[in-house]
Amino acid sequence: MAIRVLIVDDSAVMRSVLSELINQAPDIEVVGTATDPIVAREMIKQLNPDVVTLDIEMPRMDGLEFLDKLMRLRPTPVVMISTLTERGSDVTFRALELGAVSPSRSSIRRRVSALTRTRYATRFALRIRRAYAHRPSTRSRRQRLQRQQPPRAPRGVQRPRRWMAIPCVTAWY
Repeated sequence: MAIRVLIVDDSAVMRSVLSELINQAPDIEVVGTATDPIVAREMIKQLNPDVVTLDIEMPRMDGLEFLDKLMRLRPTPVVMISTLTERGSDVTFRALELGAVSPSRSSIRRRVSALTRTRYATRFALRIRRAYAHRPSTRSRRQRLQRQQPPRAPRGVQRPRRWMAIPCVTAWY
């Protein structure tokens, strides 16, 4: 089963380069590309991608604003791709706060050597696989919490205390 990726970027060159890089991986496929977040919203509803790649600077809506809305309404792993997402930048931290899994700097150029392009493809596929591994569970938060907590005793009834023995070895040297 291939990982389904939706690319959201206003640059046609970046969309084509990213599609080409992603399609080099046998276990990842591009299911669609969107020019802005408004189009992406409809495509997410129709295509149900596993991972979304998202640019920050786009027309009609900022990428961070779209990321915030996406995480509230339909949590999906997002790989941020922009020249603004450098290590330690405020935009990178903001994207991580909003729920992005892997911010990535888009230093991809159209005319690079085949070896460099293969390296980009390998690194980018790794980021998408990591993002896919962090996708939200299908169970609701309430179900997960109920499963983790032991059942409560009725009011007024005390639970028996549990004792735990921790072996300890002391040695004299």
